[in-house]
This record gives sequence, structure tokens and C-alpha cells, in this order.
Amino acid sequence: MSDQKIELVVFDMAGTTVDENNVVYKTLRKAIHNTGYDFSLEFVLEHGAGKEKKQAIIDILAKAEVYDTNLAKMAFEDFKELLKSAYEDLNLSTYKGTKELFIYLKNKGIKVALNTGYDSKTANLLIDKLGWEPGKDIDLLVTASDVENGRPNADMITLIMDKLKVSNSQSVVKVGDSIIDIEEGKNANCIYSIGVTTGAHTRNQLQKASPDYIIDSLPELKAIL
Repeated sequence: MSDQKIELVVFDMAGTTVDENNVVYKTLRKAIHNTGYDFSLEFVLEHGAGKEKKQAIIDILAKAEVYDTNLAKMAFEDFKELLKSAYEDLNLSTYKGTKELFIYLKNKGIKVALNTGYDSKTANLLIDKLGWEPGKDIDLLVTASDVENGRPNADMITLIMDKLKVSNSQSVVKVGDSIIDIEEGKNANCIYSIGVTTGAHTRNQLQKASPDYIIDSLPELKAIL
């Protein structure tokens, strides 16, 4: 715990605040499978979680030493079409205590932002399904398609800080369910980069990125902040 006043908490979406039962990574796996390569969901999550989705495909294929530019492009185009269908029947919810935490933070004068490796169209579809309204339920949503460099680069957090007029990164906390979320927070020089075990990566995997804290549910943040 620090004497520094927290002004902003940046939350990842899927696996952190939004429970979509890993539909995106299951769909990503299916798109890669359709090109002739069958990887486990665990492999896909380990090497693709939290990333801009085209980059996720590239990194998964590269890790398996089967990367090819055309293959990655084909899988990404297929992924976008498959995801449209998957979202039509998607049962979406927030993790327990998420909305209450947002209200708690806002009542404390702390801004709440979401960022994600999804593109803007996909992220806004999720927001709409949840009935969240930027400017009301959250202060801002920034996606991978809003910046030049995706995670683990700090571009999304830097853009959020700029838009919400938060000048000191040491007053910013990043929370996410993947290693790359923690790396992003560290690259942005956030005061805390916090891992949560509800999503892509296990506690042991998250520990590899040396987070400041690991929590098992978002309401645990209250004790930290």
C-alpha cells in the first residue's frame, strides 16, 4: 500500500471484468485449427492471451514453429467471421462484484477505464451486451485498434491517461488476467500491476511477470487500494 493517491484503475475486459467463457480464444483456436493445426486451448491462452488478436495468432503459430504470413492472415480473417457467429448466441456476464467495485471506486473519486486486445467493434459489442455506458458506468474504453502498438506496449494506458487527464502514472493501477496485462502495467510505470486469477493465466503463470499483487477476485482490490 502506498501514500500516493490512486486516480485511475485500468481494467482488462475478457477474463478480468467480463466473463465470456473464453469464447474469443476458443474461436481463435478454431480458426487456427481450420488451417490444419490443432493446438490445445491452454496453449492458445498461454501464448495469445491479452494480445491484439492478429498478433496473438502470429505468436501462437511462431511458438509452434509453423508461422507463415498467409496462414496467419487466413486464420485472422476466418476468426473475425467465426466470432460474429459466436457472439450472436453468447451468454455474457460480469464477474461477481465487478459493477459494485466500479461504483465503489467512482465514489472514492477514482476513474475507471477498460482496455483490451480486442478491436473497437468487438469491445463495443461486449459493452453494449452488458449495458455499460462509457461516461456513466465506466469513464473510458480504449481498444487495440485505437493505438499503434498493442500490449505489452504502454500505448493504451498512455492514451487513457491523456484522455482522462491523469498525468502521473504512479497514480494509475493496471489489473488483468494475463501476463501481458502485467507487463503492460509495468511498461506504463503504473504504481501497481495486479494479476487476477479469473481468466487466461493461472497464479503460477501470472507470477512469472512479477506482479505487485495477485488476487482471486476483483473485490479484493478494495483492501489494496
